[in-house]
Amino acid sequence: MQTPYGHLTYCSNIHAGESWPEHFEKLQQYIPSIKQEVSPDKPFGLGLRLSDVASKTLYQPDELKEFKHWLKENDVYIFTMNGFPFGSFHHTAVKDLVHAPDWLSQERVDYTIRLAEILAQLLPATMEGGISTNPFTYRHWHPKEEWNSIFKKATLHLLHVVDALITIKKEKGILIHIDIEPEPDGLLDNGKEFLDWWDNYLLPIGISYLQDKWQLSSTEAESVLKAHVQLCYDVCHFAISYEDHAGMIHQLEKRGIKTGKIQISAALKGLFTENNSAELIQAFKNFNEPVYLHQVVAKKTDGTLLRYRDLPQALEDSQHADVAEWRAHFHVPIFIENYNVLQSTQADIKTVLQLQKEKAFTPYLEIETYTWEVLPQDMRLPMGQSISRELNWVINLLHHS
Repeated sequence: MQTPYGHLTYCSNIHAGESWPEHFEKLQQYIPSIKQEVSPDKPFGLGLRLSDVASKTLYQPDELKEFKHWLKENDVYIFTMNGFPFGSFHHTAVKDLVHAPDWLSQERVDYTIRLAEILAQLLPATMEGGISTNPFTYRHWHPKEEWNSIFKKATLHLLHVVDALITIKKEKGILIHIDIEPEPDGLLDNGKEFLDWWDNYLLPIGISYLQDKWQLSSTEAESVLKAHVQLCYDVCHFAISYEDHAGMIHQLEKRGIKTGKIQISAALKGLFTENNSAELIQAFKNFNEPVYLHQVVAKKTDGTLLRYRDLPQALEDSQHADVAEWRAHFHVPIFIENYNVLQSTQADIKTVLQLQKEKAFTPYLEIETYTWEVLPQDMRLPMGQSISRELNWVINLLHHS
């Protein structure tokens, strides 16, 4: 839905169903009541997540026609898609496989182009579209001495997608961008690493590539890159890395890098004191579930960071000296700040949205809490109620200082 500070939606990766019929059934089940609750008199935006299998089905003309009809009948529009998880995302151990196949594969290229072609047919007139994607690969799959060549190969594969986006723009007049989403332990782990990749790989490789492929000048090539390659600002991921949000947004502006969307999400955190260590660790154990990766970044009292690939590894090292704080990659409900002895990084959401209100740096806002089914039992609420509550919480935050 449109707000004074950008179009707001939620990501449908919250809904299980990897095939298109299964996923479409969930959209039909939940969206009409959610729209009635949060946007009864205005069009309702949706962030669509399609698995590779689902995208191949929806790509068929008859399926797409049926879906477009349903969107029109229900006053729903789509302006962003989530192309991060390629395969199964619920009811199975996802963990690091959320990155597979990665940007070293042709499968990832083909999948992302297919999403762009679908989005080009769903976008409302005059709107641009964004597709968020993973930060190329999972870094622990590759020896560090290979990272340079991996960055080059992944960047070239991304540029093959840019070719398709240029063609869509030329033939249909529709702008679609790929929004790179840094995540702890991705090849692009945080904001600084995204900027380093932009300066050291995307611009030099991309400008040369587009000059040769499309006969563009250096200036034109850079402009095309900035239009079609953007950042997905996932607040949860950046909070885990203790990101300076104002500083990061300033660096983006300084380089002319666009933010395709803010993903509004909260991480789990715990502040250690002399007396609460055992209670804190026990509380984190309640969130140790087997489906998703829950990377942990600990901050020591001297400001240095310790990184753990998953919550079990952090729990094994729970007696590490001089640790002041843990932040864990667990997308908890954004409207809750305190979980007894634990907290969320809700304050980071408030900071980022305040920056957006002061000077908008993206046209799109997407709530991305996908862990409802794996939350501790006492925190689970009915799905539709949970989604509506998150949307209304953001709407209220946007309309009040």
